[in-house]
Formats: sequence, structure tokens, C-alpha cells
Amino acid sequence: MSMENIAERSLHLSRTFNVPLKTMWEAWTIPEQIAVWWGPNGFTNTIHIMDFKVDGEWKLTMHGPDGQNYANRSVFREIIPFEKIVMEHFNPHFIATIKFTDLGNATLIDWHSLFDTIENFTIVVKTFKADEGQKQNLDRLEMFFNPTV
Repeated sequence: MSMENIAERSLHLSRTFNVPLKTMWEAWTIPEQIAVWWGPNGFTNTIHIMDFKVDGEWKLTMHGPDGQNYANRSVFREIIPFEKIVMEHFNPHFIATIKFTDLGNATLIDWHSLFDTIENFTIVVKTFKADEGQKQNLDRLEMFFNPTV
């Protein structure tokens, strides 16, 4: 992988949530919670396995509002409790790094996805609008914490 074009094959989003770090961490690591908010608007999820440990597998099916099912498979590559989760996602292949910063009664999420090539990034982000999907994913996380929003 070429290092000089990292910015051209990266998707990055940060957002501060008015929830304590422990609450945020649980939303990302407890299958029954992440199933509620994961994915873009209109999607629901069936989690088949979420073995939350290093080299543990996460398999889920995302059910789109169009009736299509999207199988997803990731492997947890690094877990630093209450600080960082690194997942390797397959088909399309990318590495997602989610960092958690404790701001007292709030938590900063820094979500970075690095694709193998600019071409893969272009297909996923431009064709399938993954950038908008990731933003909607964080919007849904916000609604998970604040259902009246």
C-alpha cells in the first residue's frame, strides 16, 4: 500500500456526543445496542456473531429499505477498552479505526476508514455514497441516545 495517497483513499468523520464514555462504549460493543443504530437511514440489522475480542469476528446482515440484504463481515484487529476499536472489513476491504475521547459527560468519536486503493475508495464512497452513509450512521447513533431528536 502506498502511503503518499492515504488522504485520497480515506473516509474520516468526527462528532461529539453528549453521553459519557462508558455509555458510548457500550453502544459500540454490545450487540443488542449496535444492532439498533448501525447503518444508514432505513436499515435494520441482524447480528449473527459479534465476538468482541482481538481477532474476533463480527458478522451481520444489514437489511436495506429497498428489501435488499447486505452481508457484512469484519474482524476486530485492535481493542483498547474505552479508547479505540480497529476493525478489518471484508468485501469491500478497508480498515476502520474508531477512537473514543472522554470529555467528561461527553464523548468525541473519531472514525477513520482506510481503503486499499483510490479505486476502491472511489467505488465505495462515490458510487455507494459511503460518506453520506457514515454520516447517517452517526445521526442514528445520536438518535439512539436521544430518541426525541
